[in-house]
Amino acid sequence: MHHFDVESLPAGQWRNGGGTTREIASRPSGTDVFGWRASVADITRGGPFSAFPGVDRTLTLLTGDGVRLTCPGVFDRVLARAGEPFGFSGDLDLVAELPGGPCRVLNLMARRGSWTARVERVTDPVVPRPGHSGVFYVLRGTWQDESASPALRPGQGGWWDGDDAAPGGALVPLSPDAAALWADVAPVE
Repeated sequence: MHHFDVESLPAGQWRNGGGTTREIASRPSGTDVFGWRASVADITRGGPFSAFPGVDRTLTLLTGDGVRLTCPGVFDRVLARAGEPFGFSGDLDLVAELPGGPCRVLNLMARRGSWTARVERVTDPVVPRPGHSGVFYVLRGTWQDESASPALRPGQGGWWDGDDAAPGGALVPLSPDAAALWADVAPVE
């Protein structure tokens, strides 16, 4: 498992100036076209979201008072509860509003037809599936994988490739308040 701390990941500015992105993983690495990608975005002002044709996206609020995503005639959704994933097509032209100010989100993208992704909030142990890729992000409390690595705290986590020999075994909560986001990314057969 490749561990990360969001605060130590480099932040890149959005082209429209509405926020920054900290990339957790993009696979395959070293290419311009990703199969799947996970990042944390700090949205600092409302405006249009970049379209990603052929990509399915899942956005999950991490911190802040929420973000309102609208696509006229398709949906109008407020992400107001931290840890609640919302999936949508990257083909859509979206506009984001920040009713309560800046916020932070986890953004998972999967190339349609090649990968599928499911994001869920978990409080019980999870085990990476063989042949799947994924991301684990701690929302609160402490967690541990079965390696000898230090406990994971909020804003930290790990990711792995389906090609990794062993992604680290089960991820288990160490505190009664522990909650995390679990993203399972699978190749399309």
